[in-house]
Amino acid sequence: MTRIGARLAAATLAALSLATPASAYWEYGHQTIAQIAMANVTPRTKTAVRRLLARSAVLDTPTCPATTIEDASVWADCVKPLKGADGKSRFGYAYGWHFQDVEICRPFTLADACKDGNCVSAQITRDVATLRDRRAATKDKVQALVFLIHFVGDLHQPLHAGEKADQGGNKVAAAYGIYEPKRFNLHSIWDGPLAERAATSGPSLVRRFPVSMRAKVAAGTVTDWSRESWQVAHDSAYASALHGDPCGPTPAHVTLSDADIAALVPVARLEIERGGLRLAKELDRALG
Repeated sequence: MTRIGARLAAATLAALSLATPASAYWEYGHQTIAQIAMANVTPRTKTAVRRLLARSAVLDTPTCPATTIEDASVWADCVKPLKGADGKSRFGYAYGWHFQDVEICRPFTLADACKDGNCVSAQITRDVATLRDRRAATKDKVQALVFLIHFVGDLHQPLHAGEKADQGGNKVAAAYGIYEPKRFNLHSIWDGPLAERAATSGPSLVRRFPVSMRAKVAAGTVTDWSRESWQVAHDSAYASALHGDPCGPTPAHVTLSDADIAALVPVARLEIERGGLRLAKELDRALG
């Protein structure tokens, strides 16, 4: 097995062991989005981010470090299994913040998916507000920062934004070409191998983008971005998996052919780019 193949297999097994609807973008998507953001924020914002991450010990999660932007981008997933002295989940309250299950075959609305503000887009807004609050405690600011970095990434994984009563594709067994490990599903494909291929195909996405492009991509609100990601789930994630009508019956098992994968790589690549530039916008708004 090649080094890349071994890394992919190991990541697959690790992520699938979570087996939850909120299993989030693996390191490929999150770390690339975070790196794009840091390449496009203002110098003042970059300094503020680094200063807060240098205080990440206040989170008291030594097994889940957040001292670098790359570690910070996956911190919210790393802490999921952590328990307190009482044996209870320390971060179980954040479970619903990783996604928003908006039905792709009905008109777009966040009313049900974000009931009581328990969804990814609502939490992004709260995290920005915390970072802008001069009275907020250092621990609250550090946690808001690492959550924000992660959740903007989650919002740009389409199957965290749209679904068909299947937990964002988690209930749809799937094969990625000839790659079909046990318990692999449609959500896993978009989280893992597709994101990895998108992040590593073509010119590096981690670069300083022109001002005009940054402004164009980062325009709009978190709700606008939610609608857009939901539309990608409809037009690409489900349409490709069902090879036609995304709202047609979903089989118990789907296969993405090599041709399907090749067609989806630019879509996934654009989502990573969008996520990075929009994270840069939110960080500048909060800390710049």
